[in-house]
Amino acid sequence: MTSLADLAELVRAPAALSVPGDLVAGAAAAGVLGPRTAGLAGASVLLYWAGMAANDWADRGLDAEERPERPIPSGRITPAAAAGVAAGLTAAGLGLAAAVGGRRAAAVALPLAATIWGYDLAAKNTAAGPAVMAACRGLDVLLGASPGRPVRALPAALTVAAHTWTVTALSRREVSGADAALPRRTLAGTALVALAATTLPRRTAPTPAPHPRAAEPSPRPLAGMVAAALPVGLAGWYVARYGGAQARVAAEPTAGRVRAAVGAGITGLPSLQGALTARAGAGLVGALVALAAPLGGRLARKLSPT
Repeated sequence: MTSLADLAELVRAPAALSVPGDLVAGAAAAGVLGPRTAGLAGASVLLYWAGMAANDWADRGLDAEERPERPIPSGRITPAAAAGVAAGLTAAGLGLAAAVGGRRAAAVALPLAATIWGYDLAAKNTAAGPAVMAACRGLDVLLGASPGRPVRALPAALTVAAHTWTVTALSRREVSGADAALPRRTLAGTALVALAATTLPRRTAPTPAPHPRAAEPSPRPLAGMVAAALPVGLAGWYVARYGGAQARVAAEPTAGRVRAAVGAGITGLPSLQGALTARAGAGLVGALVALAAPLGGRLARKLSPT
């Protein structure tokens, strides 16, 4: 009988900690961070889990040879059950997105779900695979911005998409190992991603005109310094975690080190999302988002995110 632990392994449950930050970063960039963001993040988590289940259903033949311990090839979950889980989670995610964000959210959630399934069923093992997976994460960021003007979140979406491209490119060598050139390329990409996260235009609220009799506002240099330093610090943390793992792959490109780098890319994503959120002017929220990174790292030791 299928257990909750088996289902959690099928959908890589802890890896979903890397998902809400996409929506938060998008909402912050578009200036619509609020209660609806949480509901849209829940919808995105459901779609993420659906994609993981669909991935294992599509890869069940390959996993029987390369990863026989996974839920489907080990017999703990039947292929039909995995397909049902994927379909049910997709329907639930789309329904929640529409209920929370209306037509605007549905207009982003539908192509997001289609792109997820397209990756799992068709694009994964093609040259387009990394780009399609990057599009999934970029659309996820735009889903968070859907209550407002998603175009404002395009720079953040492209930044998260670029990160995702590096992780996906590495993930193709989780079983066979890689040559040293691949992690060097992805590491260069990671450095550019971190730079982008710290140099995106800041979103600032309009300053109201002062009352004629009001005293001159006192400067707040410390708050300004913290606001400027927080995105840099979080981006540096992102590079230290994920970039360090890639540097170790470049030094010894074994399959084990590649898997560790992919795991670091997944669990370390919240630190990048936090930097983007803080850069958009929501420093405290960005710091809270980044806290999912160490939590995800701890959970990954118990249940692999890849």
